[in-house]
Amino acid sequence: MKMKRPILLASLAACLAWTGCDNSETPAAKGDAPAAAVAGDAAEWLTDFSAAQAKAKADSKRIFLDFTGSDWCSACKAIKKKVLTSAEFAAYAKTALVLVEVDFPMNHPQPDALKAANKTLSDRFKIDGYPTLVVTDADGKELWREEGYDDETPAQYVAKLKAIKLK
Repeated sequence: MKMKRPILLASLAACLAWTGCDNSETPAAKGDAPAAAVAGDAAEWLTDFSAAQAKAKADSKRIFLDFTGSDWCSACKAIKKKVLTSAEFAAYAKTALVLVEVDFPMNHPQPDALKAANKTLSDRFKIDGYPTLVVTDADGKELWREEGYDDETPAQYVAKLKAIKLK
């Protein structure tokens, strides 16, 4: 009987190692979900523009849309990692913005309704490339847009957003 326990433990360890039990494959670690959805005090990212509009109206905020190819676009991954998931950006967003991720992944499935909603938003805002960042008022009127990412720090990016004369 004493021989079964070590064999069982060795088998369990081998099984766990084979299945990849490390947490590096969690959606947040792979960049699938905004880190804000993971971190407790980070900003909240929505995927529903209508819900974002209602929240922006209720909270007197602007809407920040991130049109992204989260799993294939290197500039999208860079701005997300360096700016959009930073504590500094999250702190600013909590006071001024309702955040919306409009994602067009190549390797990760999305529900058909989300795909259709994202396509509608892409057409509405005439998105030509990724990343494209758009700020709107609560009614959805475009106030500012930027295509690409110039490797700004979170402080530089927040300063840029604060400098926009949003009427």
